[in-house]
Amino acid sequence: MKNRAGEFRINLTGEFQYKSFLPRPLPPSPTAELDEEAINLLGKANRSIGILEGVSKQVPNIELFVSMYVRKEALLSSQIEGTQATLDDILDPNIEENTNQNVADVINYIKASQYASERLKELPICNRLLQETHAILMEGLRGGEKNPGEFRRSQNWIGPVGSNLKNARFIPPNPEDMLEAMSDLEKFINAENGLDALIKIALTHYQFETIHPFLDGNGRIGRLLIALFLIEKKLLSHETLYISYFLKRNRIEYYDRLTEVRTKGNFEQWIKFFLLAVHESAEDAVATIDELIELHQRNYEAVKNTGKASKTIIKVFNYLEGSPIIDIKKTSIALKLSFNATSNAVNALMDLKILKQTENVRRSRVFAYEEYLVILRKNT
Repeated sequence: MKNRAGEFRINLTGEFQYKSFLPRPLPPSPTAELDEEAINLLGKANRSIGILEGVSKQVPNIELFVSMYVRKEALLSSQIEGTQATLDDILDPNIEENTNQNVADVINYIKASQYASERLKELPICNRLLQETHAILMEGLRGGEKNPGEFRRSQNWIGPVGSNLKNARFIPPNPEDMLEAMSDLEKFINAENGLDALIKIALTHYQFETIHPFLDGNGRIGRLLIALFLIEKKLLSHETLYISYFLKRNRIEYYDRLTEVRTKGNFEQWIKFFLLAVHESAEDAVATIDELIELHQRNYEAVKNTGKASKTIIKVFNYLEGSPIIDIKKTSIALKLSFNATSNAVNALMDLKILKQTENVRRSRVFAYEEYLVILRKNT
């Protein structure tokens, strides 16, 4: 019986011979059958996305929240690829002076994500959008020699460090097949095929990871694709849903389930896994937003009652929700306030126990909005 996911094909001859996987175009034929469990999961996932969209409309400053959330996602998505960095590294006000390869990885992911969201206003999800986003993700990084912004022109493979074509865990399509598969995927993404949007992105994410069109950065672009798709389909108006934490926590199962589709054509088990990931990730996001709204309201009330200088203090307090680790000089420049006014506002926020001076050994004094960071650091 033919595998509806695709087939392995032989490349080269003799001792150089290897088999790469050629995925069949989506949707699978025969179509994926949703049993009762899958239908329940689909309902739950769609409901939790609806709740998330409703809750995110109540966030006092959704743009600031999203910018923080994108940073957290960038960190988690990069950690899946082995990047060693923490949320505090990414939020360091002196990041230019203290950057390293790991931090640069995450910063590029943030830039790529912001670029793609903006570009989505002009372009549909297409190969060009993915390539432009990839160029930003890979700019100046260790993968920089790996053709940023271009689909690969050589064979890649997936496996442990030091593996080769002979012992790889999985070999994606050869470069020629890859171009055809990406063209088919682009058509599938933009076709009106009557599929529920969450089923469609489940299939799209699987197919993209299977095609592995870039020499590096496929995992990060593939996860970013999920957020972009949900925005394009108007299920969410901002990037408030990310499934990297779920995938990081269930990494082995994630890879095993992708393999199960490739080897047996079992799309059904993958769809269930993906819907569970969406449902749990949306619930996590709702819980985080609820905590942040509650924290904002409590502290905003305290700040409002500080008397005559409260306008400046409110200005600095609002700034903290986009930059929860600050130094006075950079904050005064960013807010166009004098150094003294900013310093006084920081002291007032310390008196209110909103800001704490960090145990920072470097010259400049650095302050953290610790309660806010505790909520965001969860799972990182």
